[in-house]
Amino acid sequence: MAHKHGSGRNGRPSERTLGRSREHGPKGRKGAGARRRSLSQNFLADASAARRIVSAADLPEGGLVLEPGAGDGMITSHLARGARRVTAYEVDLYFARRLSERFAASPRVRVCGADFTAAPAPREPFSVVGNIPYSRTSAIVDWCLGARALRSATLLTQWEYARKRTGASGRWSRLTVLTWPRFEWSLGERVRRDRFHPVPRVDSGVLRIARRPEPLLPVSALADYRALVKAGFSGVGGSLDASLRRLYRARRVDAALRAAGVERGTVVAFVTPRQWVALSCHLLGIEGDRIAGETR
Repeated sequence: MAHKHGSGRNGRPSERTLGRSREHGPKGRKGAGARRRSLSQNFLADASAARRIVSAADLPEGGLVLEPGAGDGMITSHLARGARRVTAYEVDLYFARRLSERFAASPRVRVCGADFTAAPAPREPFSVVGNIPYSRTSAIVDWCLGARALRSATLLTQWEYARKRTGASGRWSRLTVLTWPRFEWSLGERVRRDRFHPVPRVDSGVLRIARRPEPLLPVSALADYRALVKAGFSGVGGSLDASLRRLYRARRVDAALRAAGVERGTVVAFVTPRQWVALSCHLLGIEGDRIAGETR
């Protein structure tokens, strides 16, 4: 279980910690609008969307779930149904106090008035589900990818961010390709901007990152795979084959490109993660039935 920051016993934010937020109550919350903007607070106001997000997370019964940016508890209330153990993080202590009061009778819900990304990851298997602040998306995604016991992360992010990370626009990001052997990235439903309060400028989308039961490549080859991807994304020469020829002979690169179904001159952003896995198999000399199945 993640450690608590500024929390009392039973996982509730301590009176000493929450006391500092009392001046921000509904009647005297100075600069609440500016604070919402600085914390990227856009609360989900659609209960049916919250229910679908939790359903899409495919959470194990009785499992541990961490929720970053719990806000007013819209998703928390759906996570709390069933036998799951929920740790809800909310850095705004005013809302952390409200959450603590709202779920005081729910022993399986713990509220932490702290920054989710500052907490150590649990050692036991766990999932992450949340409507995360737009301004903290990269930091939260990086935290999830670095957590060894993470099962999956189901995150409500900006729609274009979710599309970019999942190749929905036909282009693939470096981060997705780098982590593809260990994690599957998929795009869920689009959630319209008018389903939030206050209403943001753009729509949101469900991004799901699921750890594979087994990596697509041998663990011993993952470091070389990452080095290969970084070289391919270096931009040297303007195309993937030009970048790879700095590391391998031209004939070997051409053969690997043909085997992966990548045309010469292809810009690196248009090379799919599956093609990258196939490329790495040929350039690094990796073989295996699991790999062959993934690259078909």
